[in-house]
Amino acid sequence: MRIILLSVATALSCIVNAQKKDLELWYKQPAATWTDALPIGNGRIGAMIYGNTSHEIIQLNEESVWAGSKMNNNNSAAKAHLPEIQAAIFRKDYKEALSLSKKYMIGTPPNVRSYQPLGNLFIDYQWKSAPTNYRRSLNINNGISTTSYSVDGNKIVQEVFASAPHDVIFVKIKADRPIDFSLILSREFSVDNEVKDKRKKQLPSLLRYENKYQTDKNLACYNGQIIDQESANQGAGGKHMRYAAAMKIMSINGKSSSFSSDTSSGFNINKAKEIVLMLTGATDYDAEKLDVDPTIDPLQTCMNLISTASKEKYIALKNIHETDHRSVFERIKFSLGDDANDAYPTDERLSKLKAGSADNGLMALYYQYGRYLLMGSSRLPAKLPANLQGIWNDLYDAPWNGDFHTNINLQMNYWPAESGNLSETSVVLSKFMQKIVVPGTATAKEMYGARGWTLHHLTDPFGKTAVMDGVWGITPMDGPWMTFPVYDHFEFTRDTNFLRTIAYPMMKGSVEFVMDFLVKSPEGYLVTNPSHSPENSFFVPGTNKKEKSQMTYAPTVDIHIINALFNNFISASAILGEEEMVVKVKAAQQQMPPLKLAANGTLQEWIEDYEETEIGHRHISHLLGLYPLNLISPKDPVFFEAAKKTLARRLSSGGGHTGWSRAWIISLYARLLEPEKALENLNALLAKSTHNNLFDTHPPFQIDGNFGGAAAIAEMILQSQNDEFQLLPALPSAWKDGSMHGIRARGACTLDIDWKEGKLQQVKVKSDKGGTFKLRYQNITKTIILKAGETKVFDANLK
Repeated sequence: MRIILLSVATALSCIVNAQKKDLELWYKQPAATWTDALPIGNGRIGAMIYGNTSHEIIQLNEESVWAGSKMNNNNSAAKAHLPEIQAAIFRKDYKEALSLSKKYMIGTPPNVRSYQPLGNLFIDYQWKSAPTNYRRSLNINNGISTTSYSVDGNKIVQEVFASAPHDVIFVKIKADRPIDFSLILSREFSVDNEVKDKRKKQLPSLLRYENKYQTDKNLACYNGQIIDQESANQGAGGKHMRYAAAMKIMSINGKSSSFSSDTSSGFNINKAKEIVLMLTGATDYDAEKLDVDPTIDPLQTCMNLISTASKEKYIALKNIHETDHRSVFERIKFSLGDDANDAYPTDERLSKLKAGSADNGLMALYYQYGRYLLMGSSRLPAKLPANLQGIWNDLYDAPWNGDFHTNINLQMNYWPAESGNLSETSVVLSKFMQKIVVPGTATAKEMYGARGWTLHHLTDPFGKTAVMDGVWGITPMDGPWMTFPVYDHFEFTRDTNFLRTIAYPMMKGSVEFVMDFLVKSPEGYLVTNPSHSPENSFFVPGTNKKEKSQMTYAPTVDIHIINALFNNFISASAILGEEEMVVKVKAAQQQMPPLKLAANGTLQEWIEDYEETEIGHRHISHLLGLYPLNLISPKDPVFFEAAKKTLARRLSSGGGHTGWSRAWIISLYARLLEPEKALENLNALLAKSTHNNLFDTHPPFQIDGNFGGAAAIAEMILQSQNDEFQLLPALPSAWKDGSMHGIRARGACTLDIDWKEGKLQQVKVKSDKGGTFKLRYQNITKTIILKAGETKVFDANLK
């Protein structure tokens, strides 16, 4: 062991890292579809860039453009009929329980409305010759997308980025010789022609908005309002959210003339060699209220942002953006050896991998791309967490409404946040969840007669916490489940102020709900009832597979969630000296059902050994205790082995057929200490569930697979639980040489890990707060003590 300030080796490492090429996604052709386009984002606003040479599309998003309105949609009859439903489930009369639940538990109304695009910037050129020397790229180190090509020897370069410091998207177009083109700002339909034609036929139900377009000398803008029709499934109609977008010509070497119509506004550009545009968008949404605010003027918000950015020159704005972006993104440097394939375009690399070729460099790029996407959809100036699509969506009726799904998906979005050294992204989630506690308190009281708060399997920016969609949404432990990423932020930062003011009050309210919701089962346990093992179902015994049920009591996932919640609460209470509820919580925990083994040796998913209707189901909720929780580990070999059998059975029966599910499987195998299985499923994630722009596909596109995949790769390199850092726990043989510098561990530590020939070479551990920790590498363990701010370096023998 040696304590260092900055060794010669470290200095050389810094020089080498500084000289390495930036990471890029790049292509030899424009995007043919939306899932070929390249994403930029600053957390709040984003864009998808197609890189078209004749009709360029820059599709725009703003995090809060949502249809719908705030309302209390708790079913007022739920509490009165809850005992009947519980009794029916306990006596296994699932038909009666289902009938009663449909009448008395489902939200009124039962559905949310959709996240929507902000609009589009179209750039129309008038080329007389075909472009050559085409290249389209996204540099994820600096967050800049570049498209370049030549027409008759005239080189055209377009660069686009979304600045977090200035909260504006910048577009620069430069040509060697003057060119003519048109800039068209619009919010009419989708940019995808096939989808657009489909949507035109559904205008009355899907495209409800009013837009007003206008231009000034160097400013084009629109403001509008979403108009919802009355819907039994979605609630009251009328004029809802207001939004606006604005585009300013910041500088131009050429001439411009403005235009506006009923469907667009913009500029005709003549004989220009260079133009710089600023774009931004806003709504009248107030995150503090989880509601729209009529005093907010979205267009004025846009004008204020543009006015502030206009005080700087473009080169300064670009430098500020790049410095800011790199300062966050480059906290982690990850290599899996020389990238022998970086000379190939990204889509070709993906095709080769799908054909069976190995590509370690693509896997390293995929990990860092996941971090890039989380930055782009969940950092200040964001006020909403990343939704099912991050912030990137071109449809007015997004898949699953682009909502916040809380029965695995929203949680998975934040799995890579802390280990990936992007702690500020999870703060956005925590602050949103603070606001959700308010409507969640009403749901707990009105539906269950309980203290505290909860929510079910989805919510939206307006804070709906009732049972949504259908009976399968009766998952009252999703509120407790959502406390885990919040508590993770404390565990990785050891920020006791955050624990005291945000995490602990949220956890305490969740514990209060659970304590009131638990009821005695026929076996004498304290159990949840009603509940589900998310979205899975079983054959009702004695019906010869003629009857299925999803409704149950005490599914294994609930046992995991409650045990983890109680464990976290007890630990947090000890840290803060808050012992008021601890004795009662510990007593309740002793009365919880134990985990059980099924007859086939797998972990039982339900309270009894039911036969599942879909063995390869996408949800693997009964393994939540293995990952991301730490309730199943090698310390308990019986259930550890059962978890292995459970996962193998899921996979052999078609499991992992959705992107996010496959991503989860990788982390599960990492926790099972099976590196080759983890790599096999990482290859499958890329080969079967990844678009050309490396977006995950469920299908369709769903961003949680990207985030889950990134988290899984980190889990293969480092696992940190209970102040123990397990180094390279699931390093596959194909990852022969590599390094990951800047990865975070629970206990507020940052590690730099290097390996060669599959063996650890060196690990550097820096502690933010100080403490006692255990390093583990294979069969070697070492207890280390670090002071706050201290760094220690260890060799392969942890000496």
